Amino acid sequence: MNSPATPLPLTHWQERVARAFSRAAPRYDTLASAQRDIGEALWQTLPERPHHVLDLGCGTGYWTQRLAEHYPDAAITGLDLAPGMLAQAQAQYGDAIRWEQGDAAALPLSDASVDLVFSNLAIQWCPDIGAVMQELARVLAPGGQARITTLLPGTLSEVATAWQRPEALLQTPDASTVQRAIQQSGLRLIQHTRAQRRFFYSDMNAVMASIKGVGAQVARPNARLTRQALINAQARYESLRTPQGLPVSYHCLTLRLESAR
Repeated sequence: MNSPATPLPLTHWQERVARAFSRAAPRYDTLASAQRDIGEALWQTLPERPHHVLDLGCGTGYWTQRLAEHYPDAAITGLDLAPGMLAQAQAQYGDAIRWEQGDAAALPLSDASVDLVFSNLAIQWCPDIGAVMQELARVLAPGGQARITTLLPGTLSEVATAWQRPEALLQTPDASTVQRAIQQSGLRLIQHTRAQRRFFYSDMNAVMASIKGVGAQVARPNARLTRQALINAQARYESLRTPQGLPVSYHCLTLRLESAR
């Protein structure tokens, strides 16, 4: 794999996230239907003919490969924190795409080297959104653009209710914090939209598979699950059932950014 020669130094949190997503890699593509659905709306906004495209948080490479097909004359880079995801992507799509392990807050890319950043549901895992925006401003070439979807507070609220664990919610910045980070980075915010997307599952096992199967649940140390806790959580989730099934909510923020250079 065309990845860095030395291991990427990670914080404890990043190591946990990278392990969770690496474990999820083999089954990610079969369970990522919600993530794919959200990404389709982002896909419709792509600009024409960039020379260098970065798929930031590329996972198993689904969008990276589509970007390569959509822009056959462009250099395509898929970047992710999780080595397991990158291994899966490289095995499936080969070496025509450059696969890089990297941190969105410290991109292993040159200044002004990217014309388009595509990032679907990745930067919510970054604890420092300001650093992410600063890095995007640094690597985007003059006139370069970014198309991003990320998650807002309230995502997976049904899961938190079922388990009575507020910490089950992703600790994401709110929209105003993201917009402030964009402004401070010097990037231009061309457009932003907020939307709540709800997906439905037949039972709680399917709900949890959809979350764990895409790495979106970092295990707590020494966590113990009793049978009674599971029964109680299932009962609480059943109280939220709709005719379509058990709901899982994603609060999405879609961003269209442009380099100010």
